[in-house]
Amino acid sequence: MTALTIRQIKQQIQQMTSSDTAMLPSFWLTDWLLYVIDKPALFLITDESYELTDSELAQFNAGVSQMQQGTPLAYLTGQQAFWSLSFTVNEHTLIPRPDTEVLIEQVLNWINTQSTHASTKRLLDLGTGSGCIAISLAHELKHELKHDNWQVVAVDLSLEALTIARHNAVMNDVAHIEFIQSSWYDKLSTHEPQSFDVIVSNPPYIDEADEHLARLVAEPISALSAPNQGLADIEHIVRQAAPYLSAGGLLAIEHGFDQGAAVRQLFADNGFESVTTVQDYGGNDRVTLGQSQ
Repeated sequence: MTALTIRQIKQQIQQMTSSDTAMLPSFWLTDWLLYVIDKPALFLITDESYELTDSELAQFNAGVSQMQQGTPLAYLTGQQAFWSLSFTVNEHTLIPRPDTEVLIEQVLNWINTQSTHASTKRLLDLGTGSGCIAISLAHELKHELKHDNWQVVAVDLSLEALTIARHNAVMNDVAHIEFIQSSWYDKLSTHEPQSFDVIVSNPPYIDEADEHLARLVAEPISALSAPNQGLADIEHIVRQAAPYLSAGGLLAIEHGFDQGAAVRQLFADNGFESVTTVQDYGGNDRVTLGQSQ
């Protein structure tokens, strides 16, 4: 195998990503290179003459081929940054997106507006996946906001996803989360008390007929799409929330960029007050919030 330097690989990356039809973002390739050689980002500037070993070059090329075939970078490295933490991900979990951080921000903002007293508060994350929402909120509440009175419950139907979520909780020093295998609220009836002060969810919301699903071949389809133009799971969560949400409690749901009006109507039809939709960093409707009566 012909030895290649970092300078030569950087030139290859530029050629692969400079056209309008480039399949991969350049940062995926440079981040993958850094992962393979196990070096900090500055190394690509200061040590361009470094020659990759045969095994490093083989691993780099194999990863590029996998990414070209649809495997996301996060599945190759097994890690994805989210909020202020790092999460293990695999084919059983959705890869955390930056837009979901808007959901974290809004929930924390709402909690900060509430009166703080010693009574125990409870938060429920429906469809936790990698655990990124529940763990980020629990970590922020305990370590940053110093709220020790919050209990967090996270549910998911997938046992494989729950295994990853439990690992991520330990990895991020968040031990006070209860993980339950459940289809949405189904198994919560056996867990007392039933009332939560906050319910959050990033459910599947892509329309099953959406052409973009064809490009998301690596991630679990059950975590991405839903019937009824992508609204079926959101409808279920909103309509069934009342018995599990305390008076004045918050329901916060992430949804598609074109679903804001429909989700606000769902909230209103099911008796929620102070309903509002918040946009993501790209200016698209992304999170709808409302309070129970």
